[in-house]
Amino acid sequence: MKHTSSSHRIVVTGSESTGKTRLAKQLADHFDCPYSLEAARLYVEDHDCALTIDDLDPIATHQLELEETAIGKAHSLVIHDTDLLSTLIYAQHYYGVSPEWITNTVMERTGDLYLLCDIDLPWVPDGLQRDRGSPEKRRMIHLQFVDMLENSGRRWVLIQGSGAARSEQAIRLIENYLDS
Repeated sequence: MKHTSSSHRIVVTGSESTGKTRLAKQLADHFDCPYSLEAARLYVEDHDCALTIDDLDPIATHQLELEETAIGKAHSLVIHDTDLLSTLIYAQHYYGVSPEWITNTVMERTGDLYLLCDIDLPWVPDGLQRDRGSPEKRRMIHLQFVDMLENSGRRWVLIQGSGAARSEQAIRLIENYLDS
């Protein structure tokens, strides 16, 4: 399912506890554009249980729906609080699987620019969403994101710092991308 919008798709991604949700909202507010939420987070809130391998398909399907809804509202720019790439990385990390339809969709459906949030923020457990997390696992997942972004040829940059410095860096990078 490729998106057909002419809008620029910016994906805020990375391992848990790196400020993705906050940054995505700040960017959408700054650029006055729509954004999509993270399906896994919404799924946990709705089901109030730890994620299992059986949750992959409904989460992935909902992630695509959330993205398409935001894309449909966009005029020139849309921000995504993760995309299906994140679902694939967590499936590989926690369950040792790469569902074929998710892998294929990830390869044919890409954002225009990925903002990979660094793990330089203090780690805070994410509760039921990824209940097996730890600072060391976060570092391992971060390296999986770097590897996947590099090997898939996606355009990406590392976002570092905290608070206003982090969001200002992301804003400058998006502005530079849009100007190029």
